[in-house]
Amino acid sequence: MGIDEDKRATLRRFAAVGAASPLTRLADGDEDDGDAGGSDVRDAITGYVTTTPGAHFSKLRDDLQLGTGETQHHLRRLLEEGAVESARDGDYRRFYPAGRFSAFEQRALGYLRRDTPRGMVVNLLADPDATAGDLAERLDVSPATVSKYAAQLEEAGVLSRADGYAIQQPETLITLLVRYADSFDAQTAEFASGAADLLSYEP
Repeated sequence: MGIDEDKRATLRRFAAVGAASPLTRLADGDEDDGDAGGSDVRDAITGYVTTTPGAHFSKLRDDLQLGTGETQHHLRRLLEEGAVESARDGDYRRFYPAGRFSAFEQRALGYLRRDTPRGMVVNLLADPDATAGDLAERLDVSPATVSKYAAQLEEAGVLSRADGYAIQQPETLITLLVRYADSFDAQTAEFASGAADLLSYEP
């Protein structure tokens, strides 16, 4: 399968999700600026953001095999029409279905999209007694890296360091991890398969 065929297959897959979303209707009925296939691309972006909320611009562009200008154009249209919304997260701008997530959930998803913070959250949900040293060893990162992200997670309201490490709003985080497990990694998918046992989790 060539590059163009790969791109078309990817766009069709996400466009099927996007076309079924009520958010897509917000962008219907406008002129397409002579942009052939523009509606299909916007459907694909909507579908991608629906299934991968919190993705940043570069990941969205690369996963959909779009050009930078093409992605910017269609995201701008979707933002103007209110189909998607974005939030700044450090050096990244992350995208979400409009009106779907609270400010806390958006912050949480931003960190869950990063490998080390997500690994920390998953490990602490599964093992609330895990120490910083435990996390560093399990994630194969330095203690300084764990400490850096712990401080950021605390500032975001995801973690408390008052007495060890304690996850805040654990049921919300479990729900996000389970609902979007397929958009993360194999460890998250494995965690999600047994997460029902954690829904009564108490930090």
